[in-house]
Amino acid sequence: MGKSTKTQRLREKTRAAVKQSKQTTLDSLPKVPKKESAKTVESEHKRQIIITEIDTVTKEDELALKVGFRLLPSKTAFSKINADLYFGGQKLNSMRVSVLQGPLATNDFELTPVLDMKGISAGSHIIKIEMYELRSSGEKLTYASKEAVVQYVPLRREDRLVKIPIVKSIAGTNLAIASASEKSIYREIEESIKKELISKRDEW
Repeated sequence: MGKSTKTQRLREKTRAAVKQSKQTTLDSLPKVPKKESAKTVESEHKRQIIITEIDTVTKEDELALKVGFRLLPSKTAFSKINADLYFGGQKLNSMRVSVLQGPLATNDFELTPVLDMKGISAGSHIIKIEMYELRSSGEKLTYASKEAVVQYVPLRREDRLVKIPIVKSIAGTNLAIASASEKSIYREIEESIKKELISKRDEW
């Protein structure tokens, strides 16, 4: 009987130890969501706005811009972004861009602002574009920027005028050019032929 009681006590201790171990494991489960939250923050940092190009075309008193940018990892991660345009260090404009979604949409996009350049001097100018997501608190997320130095030469209407005209067409395919003396000989021949015809007509 003593051995049986001792064995029972040993089993009860083992059960209590296992129960305590399970309880400790269950108590540690609430820490798991914190790891998932860390992964969510990490995925937020991987979101990117990449400005791929700033290209310009000079027109009469205008400078047309082409700003290409890419949204990663996918366009579906963005709904709206902000774009600030700078010229010579001064902010010209702030744009709020809605990202279109759909099966035909891509990750690459373009902005095509046109600048009125009246009165702007010719030469080198710095154009800068900043793009980011803006939280309600005013914090900028997923920030990207790019600068480009452009050479601006005003294209005026007078510059487009040609100095000499271009021959568009000439009537006739085989042209003969005669000098003044040759023309007088041709006139004398024509007059003698006319006189002959008149004299023959009078004889009839």
